[in-house]
Amino acid sequence: MVWTAPKITRTLGFLDASTGSERTLLDAWLEHHRQTLLWKCEGLTAEQLKLRPVEPSNLSLLGLVRHMAEVERDWFRTRFAGERVGYLYCSDDDLDAEFDVDDADAEADYAAYLRELGIVRQTVAERSLEEVYFDPRRKTHMNLRWVYHSMIQEYARHNGHADLLRERIDGRTGQ
Repeated sequence: MVWTAPKITRTLGFLDASTGSERTLLDAWLEHHRQTLLWKCEGLTAEQLKLRPVEPSNLSLLGLVRHMAEVERDWFRTRFAGERVGYLYCSDDDLDAEFDVDDADAEADYAAYLRELGIVRQTVAERSLEEVYFDPRRKTHMNLRWVYHSMIQEYARHNGHADLLRERIDGRTGQ
């Protein structure tokens, strides 16, 4: 049987939380963007997820899933929480390796992304937006609030890419 990306039921939590606390709103918007990326992949086969239909770009939906797994891991776990977990796909010599999907295992990479989301959710669940950490790459102090905002903009940008990729693959559009 051919694996396809699972069906996603997107919630509208970000609308339900429109008068919530800052943390409630940030969590809701970040979850909305996470669900949107998965929704753009639903029903596609591994081969379709690997397609790069917008030349000359090397972007694919699977590449975006792998990229966001790396970004979630990097910002929340490595930088904010100070874990030494390393890269999933990249290396210091090739920081864009997550986009090299020709030999990738889409099902395993999709599962890795979901696993990373679960770990990240646990990592930040009881942490304050005010919590400060030292970012060794930027050589400055930052707080968890900044990470949330950075992640939301990262997803918004890449979900725009995902919209175009999905439309080129099978014509599906949506919000």
